[in-house]
Amino acid sequence: MAEAEVASEGIGPHEDEPHQAGVNDRLNWLRAGVLGANDGIVSVAGIVLGVAGATTDRSAILTAGIAGLVAGAMSMGAGEYVSVSTQRDSEEALLAKERRELREDPEDELHELAGLYVDKGLDPDLALDVARQLTAKDALAAHAEAELGIDPDDLTSPWNAALASMGAFTLGALLPLLLIVLVSDDVRVPVTVVVVTIALAGTGWLSAHFGYGSTARAVLRNVVGGLLAMGITHAIGQLVGTQV
Repeated sequence: MAEAEVASEGIGPHEDEPHQAGVNDRLNWLRAGVLGANDGIVSVAGIVLGVAGATTDRSAILTAGIAGLVAGAMSMGAGEYVSVSTQRDSEEALLAKERRELREDPEDELHELAGLYVDKGLDPDLALDVARQLTAKDALAAHAEAELGIDPDDLTSPWNAALASMGAFTLGALLPLLLIVLVSDDVRVPVTVVVVTIALAGTGWLSAHFGYGSTARAVLRNVVGGLLAMGITHAIGQLVGTQV
């Protein structure tokens, strides 16, 4: 069927859905970036508000905030790198196994692929025909997608995820850190809480948008969790400040 005929029949990907090549890796680093920013906001907001509950000394608050920012960014980057590297190692091992099976027994692999399409609802003759056509085009890609849910040309990148997570954590952490030290003492806590709450609503909306989930639920989850973290750490800071 020609491309114009395909379009006229309404066949093809929806424009508002991510079908382009490389989407897996892009969504992976976007996910890492949004989560990193969210963690940076919540973690450092909790730290600086906790210290602000114990003391009004800007130097102490700034030192604690910077320490939290650096430690958190390094931890997020390293954790994301290790996690995604493990995932990629598993994907590459599975693909190597599939390549070996295709090389050693292609006929058996062809019937295995056809069987997978039968399980999905195709009749045996059509399933075998589909398996033959996909195998002729790209046998590894066909088996990887049907058996493993992997795109051999779109493996996740641990470096992309780690850098996105680290950079986003840093940017997110800078918001409460700068607010708490630049705003005057008498309003620093309420101003920080309000601005951080707005920022958390934004990261919640972004996470839902990229994940095609419910934005209202994601925003509510994010804001409530952040407010709890800030409230608890500030209360602990006040308690410790009165005892020390």
